[in-house]
Amino acid sequence: MAHPTTVPSLITEAIGEAVGDPTRIRTRAIDLAAYAGDASHYLLTPEAVVIAESAAEVAAILRAATRSAAPVTFRSGGTSLSGQASGSGIIVDTRQRFKSIDVLDDGKRVRVQPGATVAQVNARLTRLGYRLGPDPASEVACTIGGVIANNSSGMACGIDENTYRTLESMVFVLPSGTTIDTADPTADRQLHEAEPELAEGIERLQRRVRSDPASVASIERQFSLKNTMGYGINAFLDFESPVDVLQHLIIGSEGTLAFVAEATFRTVPVLPLVSTALAVFPSLDAATRALPELVASGAATLELMDATSLTVGQRLPGSPAEIQGFTPQDHAALLVEYRSEDTVELRDRATAGGALLNGLDVHAPVVFSSDASQRSRAWALRKGLYASVAGARPSGTTALLEDIVVPTAALADTCASLQELFVQHAYRDSVIFGHAKDGNIHFMLTDRFEGDAALGRFNGFTEQMVDLVLDAGGNLKAEHGTGRAMAPYVRRQYGDELYGVMLELKRLVDPAGVMNPGVLIDEDPQAHLQGIKLQPTVEEEVDRCVECGYCEPVCPSRDLTLTPRQRIVVRRAEESARARGDIALAEELADDYDYAGVQTCAVDGMCQTACPVQINTGALVKRIRRTEAAPVAAAGWKAAATGWGPVTRIGSVALSGAKLLPAPVVGAVTDVARAVLGADTVPKYSGDLPGGGRSRKALGRTVGAGDGPTVGIYVPACVNSMFGAADGGDGVMGAFTRLLERAGLSMMVPDGVESICCGTPWSSKGFASGAAVNEQRTVERIRAAVADSGLVVVSDASSCTEGFAKLLSESGVVVEDAVAFAAREILPRVDVSARIEQLVLHPTCSSRQMGLDPDLVLIGEAVAERVHVPDDWGCCAFAGDRGMLHPELTASATKAEAAEVAALGADAHASCNRTCELGMTRATGEDYRHVLELLDAASAPPTEGARSAR
Repeated sequence: MAHPTTVPSLITEAIGEAVGDPTRIRTRAIDLAAYAGDASHYLLTPEAVVIAESAAEVAAILRAATRSAAPVTFRSGGTSLSGQASGSGIIVDTRQRFKSIDVLDDGKRVRVQPGATVAQVNARLTRLGYRLGPDPASEVACTIGGVIANNSSGMACGIDENTYRTLESMVFVLPSGTTIDTADPTADRQLHEAEPELAEGIERLQRRVRSDPASVASIERQFSLKNTMGYGINAFLDFESPVDVLQHLIIGSEGTLAFVAEATFRTVPVLPLVSTALAVFPSLDAATRALPELVASGAATLELMDATSLTVGQRLPGSPAEIQGFTPQDHAALLVEYRSEDTVELRDRATAGGALLNGLDVHAPVVFSSDASQRSRAWALRKGLYASVAGARPSGTTALLEDIVVPTAALADTCASLQELFVQHAYRDSVIFGHAKDGNIHFMLTDRFEGDAALGRFNGFTEQMVDLVLDAGGNLKAEHGTGRAMAPYVRRQYGDELYGVMLELKRLVDPAGVMNPGVLIDEDPQAHLQGIKLQPTVEEEVDRCVECGYCEPVCPSRDLTLTPRQRIVVRRAEESARARGDIALAEELADDYDYAGVQTCAVDGMCQTACPVQINTGALVKRIRRTEAAPVAAAGWKAAATGWGPVTRIGSVALSGAKLLPAPVVGAVTDVARAVLGADTVPKYSGDLPGGGRSRKALGRTVGAGDGPTVGIYVPACVNSMFGAADGGDGVMGAFTRLLERAGLSMMVPDGVESICCGTPWSSKGFASGAAVNEQRTVERIRAAVADSGLVVVSDASSCTEGFAKLLSESGVVVEDAVAFAAREILPRVDVSARIEQLVLHPTCSSRQMGLDPDLVLIGEAVAERVHVPDDWGCCAFAGDRGMLHPELTASATKAEAAEVAALGADAHASCNRTCELGMTRATGEDYRHVLELLDAASAPPTEGARSAR
């Protein structure tokens, strides 16, 4: 049951009128809690959330907000580390409806909306040999809106390829609702006509800055380094026309001046040749003092990691060998990379770099390599470092990350002084890492920032840190943005005159002060100590999460209900409410969480693949389902486990019977049952579902070539028995057995195969007793079939393969998917004689997590001239029966991929899991089949010559 939350009528009326539908204003407690936090150490609960549909609607919202003095904060990815993506007024979500990416001029330019992530944009550019200039470590999660708002840079781009330097034009919306496309040749005239006071004010401020030699010198010095402190007032020196100046002032303005609805970037070429080394030094001082020579050697990146970083990194799966085998004490590491278009030039640079490093005091010999897997491991360590280190913090504490920049020559002394401050203020678990080539480092403090003592210690540390950085000729923020964390210190960095320019700029653009108040500029000297996030202890997954949002782009429910991060945030909000005695709020959050957090989670585990600390929110949801499982349902599913063979056949017969009746009639019956028993209990029938599948028992004891060698134990998935093939044929079971026969291979089928199941139907729903019954029977029968043969167990649905692998993980039994087996053993033994022109492949969550996708593509390439895996691929969220229980989940999850598939017009569509095939068929209207069905159709028995060659 939903519990509407009362909000001020001012916001309800003003913003409701602006969007034309007051019901689109989200005011439930669960929505407000979900949007309250970001990756920063601040927590501000909004009064309302609106998911904006268009730039025109944003303009209407801003006009209404300006009239009613309602604060507005824009939210895209929410990866902010300084509190600029959360606010106490209206949150306008500009991620869901602003995702378009248009590649221009063969990749030399790209036009993007603010909801697309850097990784999504680069995925389209890289195949053309280009990428965005900004290269933040959080590229998988940070959106273009945030990149522009914070003037993002990153590992290699420095100040030459950052947002400020590479953004060509934008469409922006001012607080007044005025919308300007700066690519329009008449943009200056439009600005003067629509906003004469603003245009003239910019010209006035430009004259003021340029006429003051001290201001010019200060700007040139501070912006010769990375600098995201305050407004980008270097625009007054770099550009002439008011529109050009304003456009570049909006970059880095953190949502305090305008909303950027669209931006066009000039891209930069991808240098295809790289050579990478991870050099470990005995101390942080030794690493930082090596920097000047390494910078001079032409290194593209120099990423610094201190001893705490290495300690955490050693515990991560797949961490580089260079940081293993010792206990970090004072150690530090530099990730050094050279890039080039020329092989000889790269070799010479890497050779010189290696000689330079090995001539220094290094922990072990340094070797440069162009091996892709080694490079991937090194960069995975560095890019996930913030979340990994923060995830290792003690439960109940908050991670606070800051970034500073000083001239590279001053970095060693600055790091040493920072470490002294850590000791002085008792921040024992602090960490230093960052972009050492630019003199830009990040440091993290972990504490429970609560009470006078803790806040006083933090304030004292901050004051000394500010003096340290400014005395070194540095800037207090380099790339994370000023946010709320450093807003009170902007005046100290720039002085009264330039700070006054910034205040006047804000007044000119946003006279009502509605755009993200408290961010970037705040006259309250204690503002940075207010609203700090306090983390309650909840449960293991929740406590480790730092709300970085890396999980969000891969979550199938992200545009419907909650993302994994939001599921965790709401759990925290509920626990905090209980702790302070607000039981009514806690119960409201718990009630609404059942649908938004539990029922509409696909539990696909994709969040874990993106999470730097390996949090599987799906596992959390499974545990919640297990705890809250209804006794009657649990008993029913335990009974089903006892007689699983008959259950699957009954399901198959029921589906076949349903196909004989009009779909609306069958759908009406299930709708009534759903209304009585609950939508999360009874699946909804729809006409796109196939008839029932073939009995597994009919396969007999062996399949394939009767005279061929026995190479495995074939365990067909029960989903392929329950759901029939797209064309009414015998599906992947028939295709796989024919392929085995053509390849001259044989497999055994376990006794009682009809009752064998991987256990996902029980584990995903939280029915522990039924899962135990199934596990015991399944493990016994498969182990009996394998016996002492050592044969591999092969299943033909990727999610079931993953499930069997987990069930049998302690039995010494090797499990392989039919796709991988076919790629290795069948494909070389059959002739493909009837290739199609174009094939669209849908990888599954399981295929991606098991590393099966290369084999899936390999088989696809064998049967089709062109194979396309959609750029907008994602989990289809059918998730067994989840797509039938909650069709809205699959519809939301597949929307972008379905649109891309429709535009391709391919000849065939395939996947490697029957329920995922059903989900994509429903989403696209195209018949999705198992890829082995296509290989079966395209192949022919080998010639006698080929047979004898084997």
